[in-house]
Amino acid sequence: MTATGGPKPKAVQVADALRDDIRRMKPGDKLPSQRELMDRFGFASQTIQNGLAALRAEGLIVSAGNLGNFVSDGSSSTSDVRDDIKEIRSQLQALTERVAALEERSNPGGA
Repeated sequence: MTATGGPKPKAVQVADALRDDIRRMKPGDKLPSQRELMDRFGFASQTIQNGLAALRAEGLIVSAGNLGNFVSDGSSSTSDVRDDIKEIRSQLQALTERVAALEERSNPGGA
């Protein structure tokens, strides 16, 4: 995904892996809980949320609050402002992680 061929941001890795899972699922199927996804990927809660937000923005999943996330049936094609904001936040988080990784690589001896 990156122009330099570096690793993908963690949230993008989560979204990509879940996209593959969703292809094998049916509309209405429940995705694993956030805790299960944290255990599966070994990433922080916010990273998992960002990956899920990207999938919601794409219309692949719908959130049912405390009930979890479910595979979308594709019927809700309306994108509201909240979904757009969530997607922007997800992209900002991914960029923040990437910048942090780049800064870490460029500064091997610390400060």
